[in-house]
Amino acid sequence: MAGTGAARVVNPALVIDTVITALLRETMPDAAVEVYDLTGTMDHLEVFVRTKAFAGVSPLDRHRMVERALAPARADGRIHALQIRTATPEEPHG
Repeated sequence: MAGTGAARVVNPALVIDTVITALLRETMPDAAVEVYDLTGTMDHLEVFVRTKAFAGVSPLDRHRMVERALAPARADGRIHALQIRTATPEEPHG
């Protein structure tokens, strides 16, 4: 083992959650993000995004916004399947 510290196992759920949240906040800085692993493989996910950026935006365009933000993770295979739920801060849980 290299280094002086003990090796730690990285929780893949925390890694993908952090990556998805960071990608979404690049275009929607106030986004509250919840990520759910649907199959245990960490590439079939459900994401719930709540942001003021969705105010006055149709459901289809909200999904397009999320897909656009997550395009890099789709392109490199980190996300294989994605279910999307969206809401504004004033709306109930999507």
